[in-house]
This record gives sequence, structure tokens and C-alpha cells, in this order.
Amino acid sequence: MHVTSPSTLTRAVLSCSSEVLRVHEGKMLLCPQHRHQHLYPSAHVSGCHRRRYNPSDTSNNLHFTTTIATGRSKVLVVSSSVLHRDHQTAQTPDHEDTGRNEQILRKHNARSTALLLRHVSQLPEDLEPKDEEEEEQQVIVAKTTLEEEEEEEKIRLLEMSLVKRRTPQFPGSIYLRSHGGAESGASPPPLHQLFRGEIHDIDDDKMLIQAIEIRRKVTAEIFKEAMRGGRFSITYSTNLVSSLPDFIDYIMIEAASMKRLPDFSHSTFNARAKTVISNSNVIPLIRWLKHNSLTYPQIGKLICKCCRNLESIRQLVDWLKSIYVKGELIGATLVKAGPTVLERNTEELDKIVGYLESNGVRREWMGFVVSRCPQLLSYTFEEIKSRVSFYLDMGMNQKDFGTMVFDYPKALGFLTLDEMNVKVNYLKEFGLSTEEVGRLLAFKPQLMGCSIEERWKPFVKYMYYLGVRRDGMRRILTIKPMVFCVDLETTIAPKVRFLQDIGIREDAIGSMLVKFPPLLTYSLYKKIRPVVIFLMTKAGVSQKDIGKVIALGPELLGCSITHKLEVNVKYFLSLGIPLLLLGEMIADFPMLLRYNLDVLRPKYRYLRRIMVRPLQDLIEFPRFFSYSLDGRIIPRHKIMVENRINFKLRYMLASTDEEFKQRVDAAVERRRRFESNVPGSPSNS
Repeated sequence: MHVTSPSTLTRAVLSCSSEVLRVHEGKMLLCPQHRHQHLYPSAHVSGCHRRRYNPSDTSNNLHFTTTIATGRSKVLVVSSSVLHRDHQTAQTPDHEDTGRNEQILRKHNARSTALLLRHVSQLPEDLEPKDEEEEEQQVIVAKTTLEEEEEEEKIRLLEMSLVKRRTPQFPGSIYLRSHGGAESGASPPPLHQLFRGEIHDIDDDKMLIQAIEIRRKVTAEIFKEAMRGGRFSITYSTNLVSSLPDFIDYIMIEAASMKRLPDFSHSTFNARAKTVISNSNVIPLIRWLKHNSLTYPQIGKLICKCCRNLESIRQLVDWLKSIYVKGELIGATLVKAGPTVLERNTEELDKIVGYLESNGVRREWMGFVVSRCPQLLSYTFEEIKSRVSFYLDMGMNQKDFGTMVFDYPKALGFLTLDEMNVKVNYLKEFGLSTEEVGRLLAFKPQLMGCSIEERWKPFVKYMYYLGVRRDGMRRILTIKPMVFCVDLETTIAPKVRFLQDIGIREDAIGSMLVKFPPLLTYSLYKKIRPVVIFLMTKAGVSQKDIGKVIALGPELLGCSITHKLEVNVKYFLSLGIPLLLLGEMIADFPMLLRYNLDVLRPKYRYLRRIMVRPLQDLIEFPRFFSYSLDGRIIPRHKIMVENRINFKLRYMLASTDEEFKQRVDAAVERRRRFESNVPGSPSNS
């Protein structure tokens, strides 16, 4: 009967024992008597008891208690009294006797060998012996894991060496205790004592960066503790410290430099950092700024801008409050004003405010102007003076200048003088003089905030494509300069496409826009389309005439449907005019719907009662309502009555006074000839 080699079984059993690891001086060491590799990774050997070898004792066995993946414990008994003869020379003993050269051989009897074979055959598949390649891979993985654990252990020790010493916050917490005790003032042990000679294996730059980062975190914790002492909440303290990176570094550097002073040469870093925070008075300043409605990001930015002179923040906030800057706008004004504003003297700022006030900007407007254009605080007095002269030299008086600055403060302080000159010269290319440009900017200073390349030039090219030339552009710029500030793609182009869709020709669109430039500033979906729909559904305008109506009367698009158009339509329908005829009247004279009822009623009453004209005359000539009752209708009607003649409304009103006089004379002569029956006529011959 063939029996498995006892030496192979012995190695299999011994490989189940786990490596005994221990931490000594910062790294993991292996016990020399347990350097066997794990053959069964999922099995855990909980105990290994071995007696001294005695060849005469047949009960000299090795007892192993193994825990298999199933969670049950079994005892393995391996005898050392039997050894296979074929493996005597191949087996290497675990221990050598220094007194003799003989090898200690382990022998197993048949009973223990059978027990071991039966137990090995019952192991799961994942506990089966593996080949050499898998064992090598496991060794590599184990070494990598061991190296990572060693690296983490080094970093942890480095953090413990730099973190501030404090009492445990919860039972069982671990902290670094120096030789003098946790409460003593002794410094933490040096790094070379922590790593026991292995500090040279770590990159110096990397270690320095890690040390600085840890020291920065320690400083932040000290600052949070100081804020909590100032009765700030934990959440507010955490949020504010996250927006104070530069000031935390300032505290860290100042605390480190205080080590050179004799009074602080033997103090800890934590004590020096607390001294820096206390001397800077930053905690009372934060409380005061928070009381003045500044948010914690604004407070953090301001403190980081002037770490060494925090008192300048308080002085500048008081000055802003003196010129009527509202509390919620103080922080935004200081943050957007630039880094140099905190270094300005309040006397120089008062001089700038006084100069603006002398040129038309009222004192009560200063807070609004400064909060909307904080860049004004970063300019010197000479720069402000040159900017004010730029507008006054264009013929703008102080009153217009003051209202311009109040309406759009960025026109004064947002752009450079070169950019301002370029925009003024571009506006002059449309035929405007310097004085006209000055009046234009006083009326609409937002033009100075528009880009020439992104706004003006694309708009001018688009208008030229629609047939608008230089004179038309000048009229648009003069009547509605805001058109130059709107976006071409999202505002103007969709409106032009809509006008084309309702039947207006492209050449007529250009003339229509020149005639009524405010059309380009109206909302397409809230103003233009609703008016078009109302004219087609409620006013009787047909689809083929709607383009003509809008082209001839684009002013209708600016009328209110409820308060103007609907009221006029109801009035004309109440006169007995059919809806279809009303639509034709509107197509002939679109401005018919723009007149007030106070103007329409007297004219209609005079037409029907005094002139005794039928309603059909009004339907044929709706322009009758466009003429003045006292200036043209009544005088010409009296002339016709005196001369006993009668004209249609078109010939009565649609002519000049000279043409009307000639027409009246001709009619009188015809009537006289008819009445006198002039001799020589066919009836007398």
C-alpha cells in the first residue's frame, strides 16, 4: 500500500500556521521560526503547541487547531515518529543542533497519517494546495500590502508628531504623549526617533509638504477653537475657516517666526498661534462685520486681502456707511473694488466724493453709485477728474452728467479712457456731432457698456442688409439708442423673421424699422404677436392685408390691446360699421385705431349732424378722423356752405388750402354757368 510522503504532509500542515507579525520600531518583523508561506489563505491557525523532540516517545505529536472557512474548528494530530525512507535526504529540518551535525527527523505512524489524509481530503476547493506560481503571486500581494501598511504607519506617526496635544475626546482615544506627560510643555519627539533610522527612505520634499499641510490643519483647528470661544457656532466657524486659507497661512508663518523671540523660544506652536490670533483682534472684527450684514465668503476675502492691517477694513466700512451704502451691499462693494481699495486713505476718498458732488452727483446718490460701480474707489483723484472732463467736454452740463452717472455709474468708472474715446468716435461715423453724442450719452449712457465688435458692428451690417442706410441708422440711434444694446441673434432676428412670415417684404421692413425704431425693443411673444392676432380675429383684418396694416402702421404694435385697440374697435362697431368693412377701413388707414375716443366722437357727431353726411362717406374715407376739426373740417365746410357747393370728403380735406380754393372756384363757376344759362350754348342757338 502506497503512503503519501510524510514530509509533504508535514509541510502542508506547517504551512497552515499563520505568520507571527509584530510591530517593532515602526515596521513589521517576521519571527524567524515562522517564515512558512500560507498554503491555505482561508484557514487560520489559532494555536501551535510543540513538545521537545524525543525519539523514544511515540506520542510526540504536533497539535494544530485550525479554523476552516466554514467557521468550525478541528484538531489535527500529526505524529513525528514515522518518516518515509525515500525523503530522508530531501527533508530539511526546522532547527539545527549546533552541537552535532545530525538532522532531526520527524516520523509519523500509520494512524496519524491516515487521519491527516482524511482531513485534507475534506477541505474545500479554495483550501487545496496551489502551485508555485499562485504562491509567488500571493507573496507579491502580501509584500505590497505590507509596504502600504508601513507607509500609512509612517504618515500616521508623522501626523501624531505634529498635531497639537490635547486630552482624549472619547474613551479609548489614542494620542501622542511626550516624556513629560500630556500636560507638559515638552515638544513631541523628533522624527528620527519615530522612524528609527528609516527617515532617509522618505522623500524630503514630500515629507516637508505633508508636514506643512498637517501644520496648516492644526492652525485651522486652533482658529476654530478661538472662534468658538467668541461664541460663534461650529458650522459658521467651519465655513469661515474654509474661506481663510491665506490668513491661516499668515498665522502659521507668524507663529513659526515667533520662535526666534526670547519670550516665545520655549513655548509650543499652539501657544504662539493663539497669541497671533489674539493680537490681531480678528475675532471681534469678524463679529462686527457679521453684524453689518457681510457674508462669511466676503469676510474671508477681505481678511485675506489685508492680513497685516485688519483695522483698515473697519475704517473703510465706516466710511461706506457715511456715504449711504446699504449694509447688504457693503461686502460686495469692498470685494469688487479691487485689492488696493483697503490701502486707500479715507481723506482721499472724501475728496473724490466731494468732486463728484460738485459736478451734479448728489450726496444721497453716492451710495447707489459706488455700490453699482465699486471700481470708482480704486481710482486716484486725478483719474476721476479726467473721466469727468471727458463727458463735460462734449457739451454735457452738470445736471445731465449727474443723472447720467446715477442712471449708469459704469459709464464713468468701468471702461478705460481709450475705450471710451473709441466708442465716441464710432458713434460720430453715423453723422452725429460731438454735442449730439454728448446728449445721446446723457439720455442713454448704457451705450458705453456695449461692445463695438460684439454688438454694434453685427447690428449695423444686419440693418444694411434690410436696406437701412446711414441716415436711417442715425434716426434709429437718435430715437431709440437702446436698439444698439440688444442682442441681435436672440432679440432682433426673430422679430424680423416674424414680420417676413406675415407678408412684409424685406425692403419694407427696413423702412418700417426706420419709421418706428421702438419696434425692435418690444417682446415678440408678449407684445407683437398678440397685437397681430387681435387685428386678424377681433378687428376684421384679413390675412392678405395684415402685412400691409403692420407695414403702414407699425405704431399699432406698441398700443395696448385692452386700453386702446379693443376700445376703438368696439366704438366703430357701435356706429353700425360691419366687421369686414371695418377691416378694410383699418387696411386703408391703420392709424384709425390709435385715436382716442375724445377725438373721434366730436368729429363723427359733426359729420352726421352738421354736415349731414351718410355713414358710407366715412367708410369710403376713414382718414376723415385724422384731420383737425377746428383747423380744417369746420372752416372748409363753412366755405362749401357759403358757396353752395358740395365735395366728397376726400376732395374736401385731402388737399392744401390753395388747391381747395382752386377747386371751390371751379365749382362755383360751373354752378354759375349752369344757373345763368350762358348764351351761345346749344340750348339758345
